[in-house]
Amino acid sequence: MDPPDHRARGGSPIVTDLSRPRQRESLATNGPTKARLYSLLLLMVFFWSMNFVIARIALREIPSLLTASLRAIFAGLFLLPLYFWKGRAQDRERWSRSDLPVLLFLGFVGVALNQVCFLSGYARTSTGHAAIVIGLTPLLVLVTSATCGLERLTTKKSFGILVALAGIGLLQLARGSGGQATLLGDMLVLGASVTFALFTVLGKQLTARHGGLTINTFAYVSGGLMLFPVVAWHTGSFDFSQVSAAAWISLLYMAVFPSAVCYLIFYWALTHIPATRVSSFAYLQPVLATLFGVVLLGDQITATLVAGGSLVLTGVFLTERG
Repeated sequence: MDPPDHRARGGSPIVTDLSRPRQRESLATNGPTKARLYSLLLLMVFFWSMNFVIARIALREIPSLLTASLRAIFAGLFLLPLYFWKGRAQDRERWSRSDLPVLLFLGFVGVALNQVCFLSGYARTSTGHAAIVIGLTPLLVLVTSATCGLERLTTKKSFGILVALAGIGLLQLARGSGGQATLLGDMLVLGASVTFALFTVLGKQLTARHGGLTINTFAYVSGGLMLFPVVAWHTGSFDFSQVSAAAWISLLYMAVFPSAVCYLIFYWALTHIPATRVSSFAYLQPVLATLFGVVLLGDQITATLVAGGSLVLTGVFLTERG
């Protein structure tokens, strides 16, 4: 999953009350038209959903650990010019040395560990399972913030958590129905959602002070540097010349579109409509990703997969509205 963006990494940014910025309740008079705004949001969800298909193409030829490392490095290289172009001007405060430990930790958790968990897990599970597990991210953000004392769990939210967990349990009854779903794969993808939740909660204060573009640039660059030894290690055992053009293009897609482009659309949209309306588009991702997996990758949809996915999305909806 992608770090925010607030990423998703499969991944997508998720907004909860924890990270909701000030915003207008309606479109500004001189803002974009609703057609343009919602078209871009749908394009954002499309890029996130297609990431599951594109990642599968790259993983067929490149080991998952190497894919995760290269994706982080390429994303950092893409975001760095954007930061020097726009990010520094948007910083509300100057950086201090006291910020660096937190930034390095965010890069480790939100990028390095997140990408390794997501792509290592996705290589071992089906598209449907991965997309549904990633859909748990808003719930995990809530649980993490409650654990840190930043949010209160109500009865309705707690019930929603139980419903979502029941959906994950039901999914395990369908292991193998998607052709490659495994418990280890699902748990690794769940780890990616957990790391993103930590990134969101722990990075909240820095994001408010320095802006999303700045935080994500530092996270990707530092995370990419942490994973660079993996690339160096593979140079002695992996034949890069055998990687097809399709796999390289897939890797670049993963680094640019689900990370940088979707992130820019996401935060631009937040300046024009409420965060709850933007985040509602995230519910489309598990559905679209699963359908893309069926049409483009030959995955199967089973009754258990549909039932488990429905329970997860219902549980997430209840926790966000609780």
